[in-house]
Amino acid sequence: MTATTVERSAVAGSDFAQLNRRITALGLMKRRPAYYALRLIAVGLLVAGGWTAFFLIGSSWWTLAVAVLLAVAFAQLALVAHDLAHRQVFRTKRPSEIAGMVAGNLGIGMSYGWWMDKHTRHHNNPNHDDLDPDVAPEVLIWATESALGRRGLKGFVTRHQAGLFFPLLTLLGVDLKVSSVKALRNGIVKRRRLEATLLAVHAIVYFTTLFLVLSPLQAVAFILVHQALFGVYLGMTFAPNHKGMPHPTGDEDYLRKQVLTSRNVRGGWFVDVALGGLNYQIEHHLFPGMPSPSLRRAKPIVEAYCAEIGVPYAQTGLIESYRQALRHLHEVGEPLRASRAR
Repeated sequence: MTATTVERSAVAGSDFAQLNRRITALGLMKRRPAYYALRLIAVGLLVAGGWTAFFLIGSSWWTLAVAVLLAVAFAQLALVAHDLAHRQVFRTKRPSEIAGMVAGNLGIGMSYGWWMDKHTRHHNNPNHDDLDPDVAPEVLIWATESALGRRGLKGFVTRHQAGLFFPLLTLLGVDLKVSSVKALRNGIVKRRRLEATLLAVHAIVYFTTLFLVLSPLQAVAFILVHQALFGVYLGMTFAPNHKGMPHPTGDEDYLRKQVLTSRNVRGGWFVDVALGGLNYQIEHHLFPGMPSPSLRRAKPIVEAYCAEIGVPYAQTGLIESYRQALRHLHEVGEPLRASRAR
C-alpha cells in the first residue's frame, strides 16, 4: 500500500468521512500540472545552474560557495521526490516511479524505492514507537523507554542528544546513501538492478567530476560541505513535523492518529518553498495525495473541523518547532543523565 492510499481506507464510517467530503468538494485533491511543471523546471534549473557555476569557477576554493548552493538544490530535489512518491505530481504509478528514481537515485544518490517504502510505513503509523521507522531507536532516541540501559558511545549521545541534534544532521546525507546500499544489498527494493545502476552512475559521475576539476583537498572539502549542509537542510525540513509530538497507542482512529502526532509550522511563502509544503504537516498526513499548493487552502478547513469535533490542532512558528523537538530530546535523555549523576 502506498502513502496515497492511506486516506482511502479511512473514509467510510469515521470522523474523517465528513472532512474528506468537504475537501473533495472543493477540488483540493485535483492534480496541479501547471504548478508542478513550473516547480520541476525551477528545481532543474537550480541543479543545472549549480553545476554550471561549478565548472565555470573551476579549481578554486570559491567552489565551496557552489557546494552550499548545490546542498539547497539537492534538498529541493529530495522534496520533489517526496511529492512524486505520494503521486501528487502524476496520477499513475509508472511515471511517478520513473521521475522519482531520476530525482532520487540519479539526482541525489538515494534509493527511491527504499525511501518510499520507509516513508509509507511512517505515514501509516506516525510516531508509533514500534511501527514508525522514523522514531525507531537508532543514533537519536525519541522515547524514554528506548534510552534506558544505553552505554558507551550510544549512552553519551543519548545523554547529550539535544545538543548534538544539528551536528548529527550533517551525517544525514551520508546515512541516506548507506541505508540505500544496505536496502539494495538486502533485496528489499523491488527494482533492485535498475536502482543500483542509477546509484552507481550518480556516484561515479559525482566523484569523477569533483576529482577531475578540483584538487584532491578541494574535492574533499567540497564533499564535506555539500553533503553536510544537504543533510542539515533536509533534516530541518522534517524535524518540525512530528518530533516532540504525542506517540499513539495504535487504538486511535485515522483522523486522530494523523492530527495528534503532527505539527504545522506557521509562515509565509518563504516557509512554504523552503519546507516544500511540509509545514502543512497535518493536512499532508490526512491527505497524502494532495498537491503541495493545495495544502495552504486546506489548512483553515481542517483546522475549523478539528475545533468542531474537539481534536487539538498543533501549530507553531519555525524556531519554536525546533525548540519543542530539542526540548523533547533533552527530556528523553534525562533518565540516563540522572543515573550517571548518582
